[in-house]
Amino acid sequence: MKKRILGMNGLEVSALGLGCMGLKPVFGPGVDKADAIALLRAAVEKGVTFFDTAEIYGPFVNEEIVGEALEPFRGKVVIATKFGFNLDPVTRVDHSGLNSQPAHIKKAAEESLKRLRVDAIDLFYQHRVDTEVPIEDVAGAVKELIAEGKVKHFGLSEANAQTIRRAHAVQPVCAVQSEYSLWLRRPEETVLPTLEELGIGFVPYSPLGKGFLTGKIDATTEFDKRDLRNRIPRFAQENLKSNLALVELLSQFAKQMQATPAQIALAWLLAQKPWIVPIPGTTKLHRLEENIGALQVELSTADVQKLSEAAAKIEVHGARYPEELDKLTGR
Repeated sequence: MKKRILGMNGLEVSALGLGCMGLKPVFGPGVDKADAIALLRAAVEKGVTFFDTAEIYGPFVNEEIVGEALEPFRGKVVIATKFGFNLDPVTRVDHSGLNSQPAHIKKAAEESLKRLRVDAIDLFYQHRVDTEVPIEDVAGAVKELIAEGKVKHFGLSEANAQTIRRAHAVQPVCAVQSEYSLWLRRPEETVLPTLEELGIGFVPYSPLGKGFLTGKIDATTEFDKRDLRNRIPRFAQENLKSNLALVELLSQFAKQMQATPAQIALAWLLAQKPWIVPIPGTTKLHRLEENIGALQVELSTADVQKLSEAAAKIEVHGARYPEELDKLTGR
């Protein structure tokens, strides 16, 4: 497995990580605990060393599964998790809303350490920017956790360029995580240039467009009733029909490269910058293997430019999130 470095302090991870959110019902029914653990351990055997979870996934259940699955590989894998929502670890109730008060961050860290069964959190992201708490206070709280040896690296998720700069001035940011793929390229505007300037890594989540760029979804697809995509405008039937043009483009490239549409989409991301590490999620071993196969797809500079320019001409229909979730991004 090829490796990449996130940030200026040498956090080495596999060039492709694994997003663990979908192991429990989010984009589908999820899988049972035993199967989830088996998948995570299979990923390690195949060279994946970078795993992404969060306290809100479940809540808490996802961290527990990741912690149990990866405990035998302690010190050999990098686990990223996130804080920032108003969750109660005792009652396991999501009180909704954000909470990045320093005291809450420190409490969240203590609870995540227990669930993940680690002595220190490798990468601790603020899940969403809390406009009620100055980002300097957030960075300061994580800086104290780093000084205490409870956290190794600081990250931000879905933050804008200005917020990244302000946080980085207090505590160096190792990585920023945001949605980025051929059907959502907003980070290219200001975030990616800022990260390159400051030496910060980038971790695209939903690099396959929540499954859409695999070519396995069309206007007739029916999602599980618990699936978040039922609420996402981009997946509304009328929008899917229009957005299939992007999948057709990927399929054309895939045929030429003897690859799959998913592999082309991931290879395109990997070719953007050497400090980009996508974290596609899956619950299926054969999809995991397919995604890892993207590392063997070598797109030339001309290939990348041709694909980028062709994709840019295709209008994507529908918002990427319901309004209440979208307003939490880019702050």
